[in-house]
Amino acid sequence: MTQVTVIGGGLAGSEAAWQLATRGVAVRLYEMRPQAMTPAHHTADLAELVCSNSLGSVLESTAGGLLKRELTLMGSLILEAAEKTQVPAGSALAVDRQLFAQEVTRRLEEHPLVEIIREECRSIPPGIVVIATGPLTSPALSSALQQLTNAENLHFFDAAAPIVLGETVRYDLGFWGARYGKGSPDYFNCPMSKEEYLAFWRALVTAEMAPLHEHEKDEDGFPVFEGCLPVEVIAKRGEDALRYGPFRPVGLSDAEGRKPYAVLQLRRENTEATLFNLVGCQTRLKWGEQQRVFRMIPALQEAEFVRYGVMHRNTFINSPRVLKASFQCREEGRLFLAGQLTGVEGYVESTASGLLAGVNAARLAQGQEPLVLPRETMLGSLAHYIATADPEHFQPMNANFGILPPLDPPVRSKKERKLAYTERALRALADFWPRV
Repeated sequence: MTQVTVIGGGLAGSEAAWQLATRGVAVRLYEMRPQAMTPAHHTADLAELVCSNSLGSVLESTAGGLLKRELTLMGSLILEAAEKTQVPAGSALAVDRQLFAQEVTRRLEEHPLVEIIREECRSIPPGIVVIATGPLTSPALSSALQQLTNAENLHFFDAAAPIVLGETVRYDLGFWGARYGKGSPDYFNCPMSKEEYLAFWRALVTAEMAPLHEHEKDEDGFPVFEGCLPVEVIAKRGEDALRYGPFRPVGLSDAEGRKPYAVLQLRRENTEATLFNLVGCQTRLKWGEQQRVFRMIPALQEAEFVRYGVMHRNTFINSPRVLKASFQCREEGRLFLAGQLTGVEGYVESTASGLLAGVNAARLAQGQEPLVLPRETMLGSLAHYIATADPEHFQPMNANFGILPPLDPPVRSKKERKLAYTERALRALADFWPRV
């Protein structure tokens, strides 16, 4: 019998192991806990939730709700365990974290095709392998991944700027132009007057920051971000620091020749220009503060944030250079990656990547071609994003409607548009999945 190795017993690894086993493929699941603990984990249970106990909204009008519906249709172990151990949380799916992890552990321990090995996997074994070791991948395996992917394609800190939905940008309050006036006009410029800039600057330097975890500090208690400064740290050096840094208006003027006092530039995050990155705005502000402060910029006053800026310890690869949309490695086809290691953000997104990686590893073991899901599905678009995003500016991504192909014809109402995305996705998956 063909056997597949899964490294990592978190959400993605547990889901991958389950998908393999339910398809008749024997699994060796490596989990280093409790032999070697991480700074964030407290138990030896598989699928331990280390942050919130909420898996997010279940509403069909949300991207997270749609992704959960897709996972349920595809037979996700994690979603089944979550629904079995859920606690009241309104429109969110929250769980009793201890019962949830115990349920996942029990299901995998009892499956006759799953062997759980409680030791650290320090190198990549031969044969078909799913690597799902998460943001706190051990130093030994990180070294192995560096050799596999080339050192420059493995990142240890996620220093990311916010991303907003393109259709919510006030294009009438800005202008297109080149980066500092050099090259083609690929950036959308969000200008500010002196009064607008100073109000924004005061809000930025007084906004609340998210706390650091202990493993994200150096020995003196300062954040370890390898020279990548949060925008609020730059701002605290003086009211003009941003104007001589990421907000400098050099070489920029609008159609009438007016030169702004300061400019925030937006860069396309995908080829469809449905998502935009706030250039130079990597930040540690709390998420609510990010929305409040950045919406003070006139062109962003109605912006919908699909991903907030983060700065934290997070091992992840430059997926567009390394992975296909099947979560299979481009250069080493026997290997699949899953979870936050691939650049997906969030509990459910990690689970989803584990599901697809597990299904595809099983298909490879059984002599079949790996699957690429329809772009109309949330998981299909998430996989497409991590495989095709600009590798020079790749940032981890969570589920959001902005990564889906635009509706044809367009739907103007925001609520109806989201429901239309959901209906289209579920139709596409219903047509596709029975043939798997």
